[in-house]
Amino acid sequence: MTSDPDGETAPGLVFQRAIMLHEQGRLNSAEHLYRATLQADPADVDALHNLAILCIQQNKYDDAAKLAREALRAKPELALAYHTLGVALISLGQLEEAEFCCRTALRISPEYVEAYNTLGVTLIALGRFQEAERCCREAVRLKADYPEAYNNLGNVLRYLGRVKEAEICFREALRVKPQNPVAYNNLGDILIRQGRLEEASVAFARAASLRPDDVDALATWFQVKQRICDWSDYGETEVKILQGVRRQLLPGMAFNLLGIASKPDQQLSYARQVAAKLAVPRSSVLSSLPPTRGARVRLGYLSCDFRDLPTSYLAVGLIEHHDRRRFEVIGYSAGVDDGGPMRRRIASVFDRFIDISNVPDLEAARLIHSDAIDVLIDLNGYKPENRAKILAYRPAPIQVNYLGYPGTMGADFIDYIIVDRFIVPTDQQPFFSERLVHLPHCYQCNDDKRDIAAATPSRAECGLPEHGFVFCCFNDSYKIGPQFFDIWMRLLLAVPGSVMWLLERDAITKANLVREAGARGTPPERLVFAQRLPLSEHLARHRLADLFLDTLPYNAHTTASDALWAGLPVLTCAGSTFASRVAGSLLKAVGLDELITTSLQEYEGVALRLARDAGLLGRLRARLAENRLNSPLFDSEHSARALEAAYQRMCENRRAGLPPTAFSILASEISDDARHSRKSQE
Repeated sequence: MTSDPDGETAPGLVFQRAIMLHEQGRLNSAEHLYRATLQADPADVDALHNLAILCIQQNKYDDAAKLAREALRAKPELALAYHTLGVALISLGQLEEAEFCCRTALRISPEYVEAYNTLGVTLIALGRFQEAERCCREAVRLKADYPEAYNNLGNVLRYLGRVKEAEICFREALRVKPQNPVAYNNLGDILIRQGRLEEASVAFARAASLRPDDVDALATWFQVKQRICDWSDYGETEVKILQGVRRQLLPGMAFNLLGIASKPDQQLSYARQVAAKLAVPRSSVLSSLPPTRGARVRLGYLSCDFRDLPTSYLAVGLIEHHDRRRFEVIGYSAGVDDGGPMRRRIASVFDRFIDISNVPDLEAARLIHSDAIDVLIDLNGYKPENRAKILAYRPAPIQVNYLGYPGTMGADFIDYIIVDRFIVPTDQQPFFSERLVHLPHCYQCNDDKRDIAAATPSRAECGLPEHGFVFCCFNDSYKIGPQFFDIWMRLLLAVPGSVMWLLERDAITKANLVREAGARGTPPERLVFAQRLPLSEHLARHRLADLFLDTLPYNAHTTASDALWAGLPVLTCAGSTFASRVAGSLLKAVGLDELITTSLQEYEGVALRLARDAGLLGRLRARLAENRLNSPLFDSEHSARALEAAYQRMCENRRAGLPPTAFSILASEISDDARHSRKSQE
């Protein structure tokens, strides 16, 4: 390094050396020299600003914001520093101030293209999509070869539901910058929304190849491969993803981890990383209102799925049966209104139903807070298209994870999770950030008004053989893995004339399953694919099957209760995680414990025995028919009373000044008017 005539390093040369190292990506060395420059001149604006940018690259956003503010004190009209401060504030969740910084940068420098792009990102985060679209379009007008702006414009259009336009933007981002993993990832997502899963898999594969150390990109690709039943490198990929969990390399979607052979501690670790990304500044956390006494408890249910989706089919009976003498029940819909009959029904059973689908997270949190909700129940968790950020602002004093997400959220802003003793035994508390609340029977609520069509189609109409044993699995395709498919194919070969009945998803998934069957020596005609039907007709055709075969590590959840409601026995294999024990909980609740296995060998053996022993299977069917209408599982009123007892206990703890504490609701605590008083139904 060049020195001055007196033997001391010239400050200007130190700064130039820092810039060179910064451009080379040698961030630690560059930081050392930037700080040396500032030691010589603490008000050096360029050094302050460059060091702020470097801190952003190191994810040190508090330091970056502080340095950018110091640069602005030294030079108040520096547009670059306002923009850099805005970038840091976005990552700190201080969106309103970030917007102010970007707009100030644009006032100083009206054609500052990067400021337009960052303002667009800020407005996306604030949910102001029309304004965000205008900013992103202005950015690409000013700079036609700006891949980040095309990518952000695509994100805006995706949020606005304009998927074809979004696809064009992501492809334009890739045209300008072909080695762009973020754009490939976004393209994959938009292709999934269009049902083009094979193309989506190619896009996600490209994203993963461009980021070989990004385990979250690998997990996203793997989840798409699971959906199309592409099982190439299945075991090796699972191992890589789980190794990434141990190294804390997964900041993305926790839902991806539920469908692989993960353990409770790994799921907690992953969930905590996701929750950390949702953190908001302490100043943005909403103040807790004092507990009310004597008034009705005000419940808020938050979901993106208040439409023709499984969560609504399960929850609508619960909402309907809440005791309005003791509870006021408000629904907050954060998802699409499909205009269908389930949307109309579930909207009608709330005391108030509020659409917040286009309301930004902070504004939605403020709205819920202004409603003075006592207990806010999140029905989504970390499922895709969740709105968990709303809960990070603490709009309610008690916040609960229930029904929609089968696992911990790893978040300090969720107080309780509703479970039962089979799904999550008490000794599993260390693997949940929430306090466990055990219901006395099954955690899952159900709608006892679910209609089953009276007419049963013939086997021929469904493509099934007139005679022969019908195994079936109507689980989503991503739950079907090679290990259980191996067992199913062995069962088909061991039971002459039997078939495996699966839901038909798309051409590529069907082709992959047929190919996998052939590789295991099973003729393609032994797989039968059921087309989608309205729910009542789908439930009716369950009568044609003999035995529902469950999956692991992600069990049948709503699909298991569908089968049991329709009178079809379900054989499950229980694992160690919440998602892998749901079907077992349902079976216990209807008195069919012997259909819960705990090993692959036992699972296969029981399935074979039931296929060969018509008498044994017939007795199980008869018991299911007898118990179906007399068990807690399908008693919506009983579920409502059990949950109300839990909500009441939570509120009592809070009024007593106690922190959230794990507890169990006993059957004796549920009011008498919910104790199986229903008459038998046909």
